[in-house]
Amino acid sequence: MEIVSIAMSKKKGTSKEAVESAELLIDHGLKGDAHAGPWHRQVSFLAAESIENAHDRGLEVGFGDFAENIATRGINWLEVPIGTRVNLGKSAVVEITQIGKECHTRCAIYYKAGDCIMPKEGIFAKVLQGGSIRNGDTIRILTEINRK
Repeated sequence: MEIVSIAMSKKKGTSKEAVESAELLIDHGLKGDAHAGPWHRQVSFLAAESIENAHDRGLEVGFGDFAENIATRGINWLEVPIGTRVNLGKSAVVEITQIGKECHTRCAIYYKAGDCIMPKEGIFAKVLQGGSIRNGDTIRILTEINRK
């Protein structure tokens, strides 16, 4: 399980630009990202496999186009329960806080990509322990909360 893409944006509702590395800040998110702040959706994740499936269905999309902060390989995020703690890279730790989201309006991502998979396949987390992350870093599930 690994990080394959890290992306950030200065404005909400837009695609994110890929970066090689980033700093996760405790109770904030990715330093410099528009979605960061003291709330429960500090960092967003999407499986690279989901992005590739959207591309295979004819959407002209790549990493960052769904406004995900971190694209991963080897994890089915929809099977990771809320409350699970996840290690990213050497020291960062996040806790899963939300699976999917409700979109009230069609944002720039929808119009650019023709669809948005974040509401169905994206997950969100808050940062418990900060640290630097890079593309290629390992991801480890630390704890998993039993589903009720």
